[in-house]
Amino acid sequence: GAGEGGAVRLPRPENGSPEGPGHRGPTGCPPGGPPPSGGGRCGGGVGGGGFLRPPLLTPPLAASAALVHGAPALPISQPRNLVGGQLLSAVTGYAVLAVTGRGPWGAALAGGLALGAMLLARVPHSPAAATAVIVVLQAPPAVRFLPLLALATVLLVAIGLLPGRTGQHAVRYPVSW
Repeated sequence: GAGEGGAVRLPRPENGSPEGPGHRGPTGCPPGGPPPSGGGRCGGGVGGGGFLRPPLLTPPLAASAALVHGAPALPISQPRNLVGGQLLSAVTGYAVLAVTGRGPWGAALAGGLALGAMLLARVPHSPAAATAVIVVLQAPPAVRFLPLLALATVLLVAIGLLPGRTGQHAVRYPVSW
């Protein structure tokens, strides 16, 4: 029906959000705020999802963490590869985003180019290709994304140092820097 000033008012979806079911606000919370069991926070998790909307960094950093803790002797698990590969992939993603804009074709191109760039730079880290894909699909602000990514990867390396030094893992991480 018509509202004030003759404007047409559209019915709201069942969840009350103008954007429709499943919409999350800028904090990553569903309409109505954080769930009671969420500790008052939405969108947290690996890589500061609450800071940049979830699940921005969660998938590639979770895979990186699995490599650091599950296969610490692999070359792709080493700090140079983890930090360098993630950052190089993010920069590759931003370059592709500038040329193609957001979309699945640009994301696919970014993933492939990121893998090639990492191989050329001798810092292969396969989970980092997902970072390039995420950059193209979600176009996060580089001024916040890149420092957060750098911090998250350095923290992964720092946490990876602990098990080998406390005797909880047979392989002392890192094998090489």
